[in-house]
Amino acid sequence: MTAERVEFFFDPMCPWAYQTSKWVRELRDRSTIEVDWRFFSLEEINLVAGKKHPWERPWSYGWSQMRVGAWIRRESQAAVGEWYAAVGEAFHEHAVKTQDPDVHRELVERIGFPGAVDAALADPTTADAVRADHDEAVARYGAFGVPLIVLPGGHAVFGPVVTPAPTGEAALRLWNLVLGWREFPHLYELRHPKTAADIAHIAESFRPYLEARDWESIENPAP
Repeated sequence: MTAERVEFFFDPMCPWAYQTSKWVRELRDRSTIEVDWRFFSLEEINLVAGKKHPWERPWSYGWSQMRVGAWIRRESQAAVGEWYAAVGEAFHEHAVKTQDPDVHRELVERIGFPGAVDAALADPTTADAVRADHDEAVARYGAFGVPLIVLPGGHAVFGPVVTPAPTGEAALRLWNLVLGWREFPHLYELRHPKTAADIAHIAESFRPYLEARDWESIENPAP
């Protein structure tokens, strides 16, 4: 079986994108797909009128971390994938505040990218790279959030929104279901309503995220 290439847009602070990225890595490790890791800013897409854009601040929680990712991505897609996996595990599974620049410095040094934070922040083109990814996702695919996956052939889907990430044969079955969406280019939404039990399950799954974040989530209505 020949691996197909997908684009995966993410914000490292999004718990849903992290769960989906674990599923994507499972598919990659099974040689089902190859992944191009792309950036998307929830801070920008959900910007409150009158507030500064994330690139106008000295340090923005998700945006500045993605600038570090952009600097690392210059080495390879494998390198930025390793960085995202490490950030995601620390933040979403162990409640480590990777949005703190000093904590982020320690993390990238531990995984083999010493100096990456300061190098990324000193290089304005890393902000250009993050913004280019974000703007492309919005303009080309109508993106309003993450996870966003561009399937082989260019069909973009929001999701799958799932926790925990499926593994093994279940991961492959989900992949085949998602690929089937390409047959219906004007199928825009398919949602499972959340019961009280579902909300409790999500809250438990995202407990480290809720403990580690330093903000209140703001989400503008999706188109």
